[in-house]
Order: sequence, then structure tokens, then C-alpha cells
Amino acid sequence: MIAETVCSAVSAAGLGIAVVTAYRKRFLAAARIAAYSLVPVGLVMTGLVGWLADTAFSPVAWAGFGVLGAAWVIFAGTRAVERRRGGATRAERRAARGSGTDAVAPAASAPSLGPGTRQATGSATAPRATGATEDFSDIEAILKKHGI
Repeated sequence: MIAETVCSAVSAAGLGIAVVTAYRKRFLAAARIAAYSLVPVGLVMTGLVGWLADTAFSPVAWAGFGVLGAAWVIFAGTRAVERRRGGATRAERRAARGSGTDAVAPAASAPSLGPGTRQATGSATAPRATGATEDFSDIEAILKKHGI
């Protein structure tokens, strides 16, 4: 009963402000204010305000909101743990560990991924002759493939 009275008063005040705004020749703003001021009366007429008032003072409704909140916290927590682990199941992780060295570029002479084993070179500043030509041959193959 009080909620309906408050909503009616808010709507009446809004319509009064809309009339004053229209008197100042700001018709677009007045129409917008009138539309906003009719919303509380519409909510009262649909019964939504009564439902909200009944829900706000119901302990069962608040317990339901608590259960929904707990479900959301559990769901968010499991998603965070899943992201931290990488999101794979145990079988997927085992399969990924077993096939770690299978990733090879199509025309490469050595695997592109794998354990970091580097070969020692004669000097640290000079590149190896075979490694440099292999890199250029790969680039040349890519350019020829694209017609460049």
C-alpha cells in the first residue's frame, strides 16, 4: 500500500516537471521526462511492485538469494581453478605431455618444438653457415609458395 502511494507520488512529480519543461519549449526533453515518470505507475499496475515488496520481506526469498549466491561462488571458484590448471582433464594433459616433440614445421629439418637442446658452436658471435642457409631456404620456400 505504501509502495503504491510512493510510486504514484513520484509519477505525479515527474509529470509536473515534464509540464514545466514543456512550458519552456523543450518538448523533446519534456516527452522523455513524462515517459520516465510513467514507469513507476506502470510497475504498480502490473503488480511488480507488490511482488518486490513481498519478496523483500520474505525470509524464504532471502534464503533463496543466499543459495543462488553460494552456487555462483562455487561456479566462479571452479572456473578459476580450471583456468589456473590449464583447463585440461588428466587424460588430455597426459596426451599432451606424451606428444610434445611431434610438432614439426612442414619443410624443416629439425623439430620446431621440443626440449631446449642447443648445439655448441665454435664462436658465440658468428652464426653457423648451415643454420643460416637453412633459415634462408625456408624463407625462400615460403616466398615462392606465395608467388613473391
